[in-house]
Amino acid sequence: MTLEGLVREFAENVAAQTDAIFQVGAAPEDRHGDRYLAAFDELRAQGNAGREALCVLLKHPRMDVKATAAAFLLRYRTTEARAVLEEAARGEELVAFGARQTLKGWDEGVWDLDPG
Repeated sequence: MTLEGLVREFAENVAAQTDAIFQVGAAPEDRHGDRYLAAFDELRAQGNAGREALCVLLKHPRMDVKATAAAFLLRYRTTEARAVLEEAARGEELVAFGARQTLKGWDEGVWDLDPG
């Protein structure tokens, strides 16, 4: 799959997971979470070219997609990713909680989504 295809796979599955969370009886963490994590693993295997490809999602129209990409890009694009997470953290929904937890982990030195 191309880098663009992997980025699309990441974004589509983050969005699908978020949407499924609010459906009765759904188990979104299994199917969609596995898929976007696998897409990230393939992007990371491409080194900084894969990380750079993921950066386009920092401007995605959906905050869940944008914030999830930012969470994975904190080490690679710290300033931009942190700004996205800080914006998301000001909200009230599930995405805001995740953004706050990610920033807390980063600040405490325990963030490890992309160890490099």
